[in-house]
Amino acid sequence: MSTDTKKKLRSAQWFGTNDKNGFMYRSWMKNQGIPDHEFDGRPIIGICNTWSELTPCNAHFRKLAEHVKRGVLEAGGFPVEFPVFSNGESNLRPTAMLTRNLASMDVEEAIRGNPVDAVVLLVGCDKTTPALLMGAASCDVPSIVVSGGPMLNGKLLGKDIGSGTAVWRLHEDLKAGAISLHHFLAAEGGMSRSAGTCNTMGTASTMACMAEALGVSLPHNAAIPAVDARRYVLAHMSGQRIVEMAHEGLTLSKVLTRAAFENAIRTNAAIGGSTNAVIHLKAIAGRIGVELELDDWTRIGKGTPTLVDLQPSGRFLMEEFYYAGGLPAVLRRLGEAGLLPHPDALTVNGQSLWDNVQDAPSYDDEVIRPLDRPLIDDGGICVLRGNLAPRGAVLKPSAASPHLLRHRGRAVVFENFEHYKERINDESLEVDANSVLVMKNCGPRGYPGMAEVGNMGLPPKLLRQGVKDMVRISDARMSGTAYGTVVLHVAPEAAAGGPLAAVRDGDWIELDCAQGRLHLDISEAELAERLSHFQPPESPMQGGYQQLYRDRVLQADEGCDFDFLVGCRGAAVPRHSH
Repeated sequence: MSTDTKKKLRSAQWFGTNDKNGFMYRSWMKNQGIPDHEFDGRPIIGICNTWSELTPCNAHFRKLAEHVKRGVLEAGGFPVEFPVFSNGESNLRPTAMLTRNLASMDVEEAIRGNPVDAVVLLVGCDKTTPALLMGAASCDVPSIVVSGGPMLNGKLLGKDIGSGTAVWRLHEDLKAGAISLHHFLAAEGGMSRSAGTCNTMGTASTMACMAEALGVSLPHNAAIPAVDARRYVLAHMSGQRIVEMAHEGLTLSKVLTRAAFENAIRTNAAIGGSTNAVIHLKAIAGRIGVELELDDWTRIGKGTPTLVDLQPSGRFLMEEFYYAGGLPAVLRRLGEAGLLPHPDALTVNGQSLWDNVQDAPSYDDEVIRPLDRPLIDDGGICVLRGNLAPRGAVLKPSAASPHLLRHRGRAVVFENFEHYKERINDESLEVDANSVLVMKNCGPRGYPGMAEVGNMGLPPKLLRQGVKDMVRISDARMSGTAYGTVVLHVAPEAAAGGPLAAVRDGDWIELDCAQGRLHLDISEAELAERLSHFQPPESPMQGGYQQLYRDRVLQADEGCDFDFLVGCRGAAVPRHSH
C-alpha cells in the first residue's frame, strides 16, 4: 500500500504515528491479541451492530457480523465490531420511535470518536435502519447497509400468515366472535418461527427496500430471508466491498443524493411500502443535507402502480417476494416503463442503480405483477392537507378500502390512547359505519414518540355487524404491517396546538384522497375560538430523555428528528486527550 493511501485513512490519526499517542492507541488494542501487522495502514472497518436479545428481529446479528468480518479480512481490512443502542419495536415501550434519535446520536458519536475508516451498518427491526443511516450520514464516512432479513412465512392451520398483519386480523375476528381464544393463541408460535424481521411489507422490510433503492446496500439485501444462507453470503460480500469503498473514499454523501431519494419514493409506491418511510426518509435526508418535502411524495410517487402483491396490501409474504426476484425485479420493471426517476444514480457497489438491475429476472408475475396488471393503479403515499392538517397528513392507498377514499362522516373523538381504550368497547358508544374515529395527542410530543396506534381497532359492536373498515384519523403512526383507511401523521399534532386538538364529537369531517383534502367542517372563526382555549396535555414524565425529546423533536412533516441534529457534521477527528 502506498504512503499516500495510508495518509488518507482516518485511522492513521490514531495508529499511524510512532509518538506517544500512536504507542498508546496501538498498545491498548493489543491487549486483545492483535499483532503488529494489523496496524500497517490497512483500512479499519467498524461493524456497527444492533444485536440484542431484547430485539428479537436482530437476535441473529452476532452470526451475521462474523460473516461480515470474513469479507473484511479477505479484502485486507481490519474489522472491529462495536455495539450501539438497539431499539426494537416489538418489546420497547412506549415505542421504539422515541429512541430512534437517541440511537442515531449513539451511532454518530461512536463513528466520529473512534478510529474507523468505514462502517458496515447491521440493521433489522424497523427503527434501527433509519437510526444507523442518520448517524452515519451525519459523519459522512463510507458506509454500507446489511439488513438482517425477514422471517420465514408464518403458519397457522396449514396456511401462511404474516407477522403483524395476522395479529390485527385475528384480534378483530376474536372481538367479533368469529374465532375462539384457542384459535387466536394458536397463531402465536407459528407466526414468528425463525430469526428475522416481520415477513410482511411492514416498516422493517420497507426500510430494507428503501436502503436498496437508495443505493446504500448491495442488490438483493432487502428480501433474502434471515435464515437463508445467501443472507450470509451477502454479509460476506458487503464486508469485502466496504474495504474497497474505504480505499475509494466513496462516502455516503456521494450515494445519498437527491436523485437517490426520488428513486426511493417511487420504489415505496411500487412495493406498497409503509407510511413510516415518509418520516424516516425525511430524517435521513435532513442529516445528509438533501432537501426533501412532504409534497415530493405527491409529485414523485403519485400515479405509480403498486406491483408487489404482499401483505398487508396484498396476498404474499417476503419469502415469495425474494423467490420471485426481489427488489431488483421491481426496479427493472419500473426502469423499463420509464418510472425509475434516476436510473443512473450511484450505488455502493460503484455501479449505477440501473447497472445493478437491468438484467434482473422475475420469476412470478403473481407476486411481482407486470405494469399492465398492478395490485392497484396508484400506490403512491397520499398526502392530505386542509384545515385539519395544515402541514399535511398521509394515507396508504394500497392498504385502504377504495370506497372510503372519499368519505364524509361525523367524528367520534378520543382525547388520547387511554381514552380510546376506555370508550371503544362501550356498547352505548354513539358510532356507526359512517363515523370517523379521531384520536388526539399521539404525535411526536403527545405520546411522546408517536407510537403505532393510529390503526385503531374498530368498535366490537360494529365488527359483529360485519364492518371491516372505517376512516380513522390521528397524529400517530401505524405499523407497516397494519391496514385500513387510516389517516396518519396529522401535522401539527394536537399536543402542539394543531387543529386536531379542536375536533369534537359530532363534527363533520371530509376526506377526499383524489383531491388530497382533509377538512373539518366548521368555520374559521369557530376553529380559532376552540383553539384559543387550547392547553397542552400534561406529560407523565418530567426530566430525562423524554423531556429532551418533547422539547426538541420536530413535527412529522419534518421527519421527527431533533432540531439540533439536522445536518451533516462530518467525521473530523476529535482532539486527543493524551
